[in-house]
Amino acid sequence: MPADAAFRTRMIVCFAIVYVVWGSSYLFTSLGVHRLPPFLFAGIRFIIAGIALTAIARARGQRIALDATDLRQLAVMALLSVVVSNGANVWAMQWVPSNQSALLNVSSSFWIAIFGLYGARGHPIDARTALGLALGFLGTLAIVWPRNGFVTTNVLPQLAILAGCVGWAAGTIYFRNARKSLDILAFTGLQMFAGGMILTAIGLGLGEHREWTWSPIGLMAMFYLTVFSSCLAYTAYAWLAQHTTPARVATYGYVNPALATLLGWWVLDEHLTGIELAGMAVILAGVVLVNWPEEIATPESPG
Repeated sequence: MPADAAFRTRMIVCFAIVYVVWGSSYLFTSLGVHRLPPFLFAGIRFIIAGIALTAIARARGQRIALDATDLRQLAVMALLSVVVSNGANVWAMQWVPSNQSALLNVSSSFWIAIFGLYGARGHPIDARTALGLALGFLGTLAIVWPRNGFVTTNVLPQLAILAGCVGWAAGTIYFRNARKSLDILAFTGLQMFAGGMILTAIGLGLGEHREWTWSPIGLMAMFYLTVFSSCLAYTAYAWLAQHTTPARVATYGYVNPALATLLGWWVLDEHLTGIELAGMAVILAGVVLVNWPEEIATPESPG
C-alpha cells in the first residue's frame, strides 16, 4: 500500500475508533458514577489503563525512562487531560444527564480550534472549517437540547464540565506542540497512570472508599471505559492530535453526542424525533466540510 494511502487509512481508522468508543462513553460513565464513587471510579480506571499501556510499550521496546522534560510534560498532561477534564466530568455527571453532558462537551471543539491557532504548530481556521464547526454545533444543539429546558439547579456541575472541556482542549494543543522524546504509547500510559493516581488520592481524601460497592453494572462500566475508552480510543486520539489539524480533531466533539443520543434511543428505548434526525444530518454536513479532502501532507513522524 502506498505511504499516503496507508496514512489516510490509519487516520480513518483512528477517527472511527474515537467517534464510536467515545460516543458510547457517556452511557457507560453515567452507569458508573451512579453506582460507584466518581473519583475512585475514574482513578482506578486510569491506573489500570496506564499500567496496561506502559507494559505494552515496554514489551515493544519503547523507552520509559524519564528525564526532566518528560516529567514536566507528563505532569502537565496528567493534570489537564486526566484530572481536570475527566475528573470534572465524572463528578458533574452525578447530577447532569448524559445527553446534556454530551452537549456541554461540544465546547471542547471550539477551544481546540481556538487554542490551535497558537504555538509552534499553529494552524489557522479557514472559512470552510469555521462553517463546518458552526454547523456541527447547531446540529448537536438540535439533537440533545432537553425538551423541558436546562435544569438551572445544576449550574455548578455544568460549569465544571465546561472547565473540564477547556482543560482537555489545552492538553490536546500542548501535546500537539510539545517536542516529546517518548513514543505515543509510552507517553499515554504514563500520563494515565499519573493522572489516575491523583484522582484516586482525591477520592481517598474525600472518603470515597467508605462508599465503594462491588456493583456489577458499575464494574462493567469501568471495564469498558478502561479497555476501550482509555486504552484504545485515547491512543488513537493521541495519534490524531499529532498527525492532523486541531479543527479536524475537534470534530469528535460533534459526532460523539449524536452517537450518545442514538445509544440512548437503542439501549434505553428513548424516542428519536425528526428534529434529532435532522440534527444528525447537519452534524454530518459539518464533519464533511471540516474533513473535505485536501492534498495530503507527509506524515510528521513515522507511523
